[in-house]
Amino acid sequence: MVTVSRENVLVVDDERDILELVKYNLDKEGYTVTTVASGEDALLATRSKLPDLIVLDLMLPGVDGLEVCRRLKADPKTSGIPIVMLTAKGDEADVVTGLELGAADYVTKPFSPKVLTARIRAVLRRGDAGEDGGAVIRIKDLAIHPGRHQVTVADKPVDLTASEFRIVLFLARRPGWVFTRQQIVDAAQGDDVFVNERFVTDRSVDVHMVSLRRKLGEAGAYIETVRGVGYRLQDQ
Repeated sequence: MVTVSRENVLVVDDERDILELVKYNLDKEGYTVTTVASGEDALLATRSKLPDLIVLDLMLPGVDGLEVCRRLKADPKTSGIPIVMLTAKGDEADVVTGLELGAADYVTKPFSPKVLTARIRAVLRRGDAGEDGGAVIRIKDLAIHPGRHQVTVADKPVDLTASEFRIVLFLARRPGWVFTRQQIVDAAQGDDVFVNERFVTDRSVDVHMVSLRRKLGEAGAYIETVRGVGYRLQDQ
């Protein structure tokens, strides 16, 4: 069944096959799709008509995807447009840089069109709910900014992976509530967001919690283990 939607999606990629593939699948979902093949054209198209979301390849000739993201997020007129990055790079640093610049999510090539469509739908849904750029969540000296995809402890930024960020954000939205490992997987994994990190079993949550606590330093103690149940983030 086709989903009727009025959202405009701008797809930016220098590979014609990918542009056609993404456009075909988004058209089926009812989105209005515009495609361009360069960073320069992406900037022109965005400023000509503001899209509701941008699917942006990082590996572009001339002005690359990270620079496009940087310029759009620095402009008040375009800073609120959610960006889903496409990348074939194995270097996590590029993904981290994009997220720090304000990108909402990322998908690595080769990708499943269904997964990409689901990610786009989820990002747009978060925006409709006001969560993507919502208020900062504060637990003592721990601050989580959903829109910026940023976590700070005592005003110092903490470098988290996409998986770690989603887990701590999920826990922080219900401080004091206890969640099982499977609930954390189901809620934080969302639309296959952890496939690229092989985050597919409930026991993997324990590994992420160890890493999270280490990176959060003293604030890592706010994540409590509830024996026989799961985890919770301390309430204020």
